[in-house]
Amino acid sequence: MTAGPPPEQEPGADRPQREFPTLLEQMGGVQGIVASTIPVAVFVVVNLLFALQAALIAALAAGVAIAIWRVARKQALQPAVSGLFAVGVAAFIAYRTGEARAFYLPGLLFSAALGLAFLVSVLVRWPLAGVIWHGINGDGQSWRRDRRLLRAYTLASLLWTLVFVARVVVQGLLYNADEETWLGVARLAMGYPLVGVALLGTFWAVRRARRAPEPSTP
Repeated sequence: MTAGPPPEQEPGADRPQREFPTLLEQMGGVQGIVASTIPVAVFVVVNLLFALQAALIAALAAGVAIAIWRVARKQALQPAVSGLFAVGVAAFIAYRTGEARAFYLPGLLFSAALGLAFLVSVLVRWPLAGVIWHGINGDGQSWRRDRRLLRAYTLASLLWTLVFVARVVVQGLLYNADEETWLGVARLAMGYPLVGVALLGTFWAVRRARRAPEPSTP
C-alpha cells in the first residue's frame, strides 16, 4: 500500500520563518544594526571628553569608516549610506546651532513623525506594521482581508506607536533640560534595543494570527 501525496501546505504557512530574516537583511543584518549605532556612541564619548567640534568630526569619521568597511566586505551599502546621511544632517544642525543637544534633534523629530504615522494608520485601519512588512517582502496588501492578520498588525502598530512615543517623551524631556550626555545615552538605549522588541512583538503577533483557526461563518 503506497502512501498518498503529502497534504498540501496552506499558502503562507511557512512565511513567518522567512519574513523576519528578510526584514533583518533589509536593515543590514545584525552587523549593520550594530554599526549604525557607532557614530552616535562616538559622538557621546568624544563630546563628553573634549568639545562639540571634535565630537562632530569623530562622528562623521566613524560614519565614513563604516561605509568603507562595508564596501570592502562587499556588504549591502544602503544601511551605511542611510546612517551616514543621518549623521551628516545631525552634525550640520549641531554645528549651525553650536549646541551638542541639537545633534539628537533630527532623530527626536523623526520618532515623533513615525509615532504619529503609526497611530493614524491604526485609526484608518491600514496599520503600518502590515503595510511595511508585506511591502518589504513583496507580498502585496491582500492581508487586510484577513481579520486575524488585520488585528495582529493593529496590535503591532500600537506597539510601534508606544516605542516612538516613549522616545519622544523621555528624550524630549532630556532635550529641554539640556542634559546632552544623558540624552545621548537615552538615544542609544532607546534605539535598536526597542526596535528589536517591537520587531519581535510584530513577529509573534503575526505567527499567532496565522496559526489561529479561521473564524466560523454562520
